[in-house]
Amino acid sequence: MSSPALENMPATAFSRMTTRALPFLRFPRAATAFPAASPATVRCVGDRLTLLYRLAENSTHVFGSPLDPFTQEGRLYHVPRFVYFVPHSSDESVRLAISAGYDHAMLQGTLALLNFVQRLMLSPEIGHGLNLSVFPLVDVLGLFAGRHLRVLASAHWGRSDAPEIGLLEKEARCRGYHGFVRVTTTVEESITASYQGRSSRSMPPTGGGLVSLKDFEPWPVRFEAARATGGPLTVADDLPLAPFEPRLGLPQSWPQELIDSAVASILDRFIVRYRGIEAYGQHL
Repeated sequence: MSSPALENMPATAFSRMTTRALPFLRFPRAATAFPAASPATVRCVGDRLTLLYRLAENSTHVFGSPLDPFTQEGRLYHVPRFVYFVPHSSDESVRLAISAGYDHAMLQGTLALLNFVQRLMLSPEIGHGLNLSVFPLVDVLGLFAGRHLRVLASAHWGRSDAPEIGLLEKEARCRGYHGFVRVTTTVEESITASYQGRSSRSMPPTGGGLVSLKDFEPWPVRFEAARATGGPLTVADDLPLAPFEPRLGLPQSWPQELIDSAVASILDRFIVRYRGIEAYGQHL
């Protein structure tokens, strides 16, 4: 159950105050039958989220700031969000949203992003002028309320009746992200990557220069043509900035430790590369 303090807390934009207002953010251990996610998986994800919110209370760079609460069948739920920003941030700072967990039956990406957030707390120096919002679990009702047969990954962000997608769409409109990075798992034997949208404010609308083979070393990767449906680009015309969206697919067959390592390494390199491109463009 959520704490009374959280239930009565007003929905606010992320800030230092947000994490401090969450003495405990507990996620339900089990609600009903889980057709794909076992009770052990639910406990694991819920406990790790709670732990990260606790750790964020003492972090100077990472803040726990869930999206606005919503209710289903009398219970209160939240889409988890962790916000990372460093000194010297401004309106010109790079703003990226990283998400995973669009299907509660495939949570390797969720666990990898939770690991990534914890690494940010321990080693926060990715660089100055950077704002990251990490959404490790989108399919909240699928995991914690036993809702299955949901299709969130391909949902149109402007037409979906899923409360989680509605909150993400509202967040995208308010924050003006430059890019949305999605982490998934696939049945492929190697990493897959795709890209669509504008790569940079200072570059043409292609993926060239933004995503590099070097970002994936030492793991093999196959680049695919962008054929994704759904997601933030479905409402791109209504957003403050024309965003880009790389999608990263990790093999389901890999052990979780390897997925964690690969996701952290690839995201670190991608973020550094994009920051460099943006910094160069601002000084042209």
